[in-house]
Amino acid sequence: MTTRRDDLLGAHVSTRGGVGTAPARAVEIGATAIQVFTKTPNQWREPTLDDADVARFRAGLAAAGIRAAVSHDSYLINLASPDDQLRARSARCFTGELERCRALGIPWVVSHPGNYMDDRAAGLDRNARGYAECLARVPGDVGLLIEGTAGAGTALGSTFEELRALRDALPAAARGRVGFCLDTAHLHAAGYDVAGAIDAVWDRFDRTVGLALLKCLHLNDSKGAPGSRLDRHAWIGEGEIGPEAFRRIMRDARFGSVIKIIETPKGDDPVQNDRRMLRRLRAYARANRHTTQTVRET
Repeated sequence: MTTRRDDLLGAHVSTRGGVGTAPARAVEIGATAIQVFTKTPNQWREPTLDDADVARFRAGLAAAGIRAAVSHDSYLINLASPDDQLRARSARCFTGELERCRALGIPWVVSHPGNYMDDRAAGLDRNARGYAECLARVPGDVGLLIEGTAGAGTALGSTFEELRALRDALPAAARGRVGFCLDTAHLHAAGYDVAGAIDAVWDRFDRTVGLALLKCLHLNDSKGAPGSRLDRHAWIGEGEIGPEAFRRIMRDARFGSVIKIIETPKGDDPVQNDRRMLRRLRAYARANRHTTQTVRET
């Protein structure tokens, strides 16, 4: 498969058989970027990385020409919880994620903000303190990408204002290691007009947060209606968002250095379906490679 070697485009790939197996799976689908789980995301059990597996992962990335890698933290983590025991367990889990990424050479951990359960402002404060404490425990270059959420229930982080508030609440030393990940399906579910006015969405994010802090995009279509708070991903161009938003993203020069990861349905043939989605996105990019200003004028 022919791969654009400079597009920072890939998928969330399986680490079944050990994290060292992930780079080969990325090669199979033609990816230049990957996202992985460094542990089982729906279990608390903390794995111990084998030195050989770490070496295999690092060597595999280099050999495959994978230009960017991110991890996604555990689904169980809730640093916004009012429950002291759950929050402490979440902090240990998130600290472990940062430590594994430091060992593996993964520069970013993507993390969903937690569920506040009681009071939104109190939950935001707890979440920010949790992030700061964990980052302080794991010094170095590994950073945090706070991911915007679909906003179901008491989830934090579904608005740009709240994402900014989370980062602003961190001490300056931690803030420098924190950026953002936005998911097109989550934006759509949270009520942003991704399908009809994607450029206006980016303008609003830039005014509220700053596009320079956007380090990763999750490119997913959605099975839910706009503003539904429903986080159900669909294949690119085949859901409620449709193809145009993805065309504009892939042709927007501002996102050239932003890591782009698909989390679209794997179906019964994960390799073929991921290949198909990446080919589609690259076709969108090739169709009309203009600058941002030209795209906005079309």
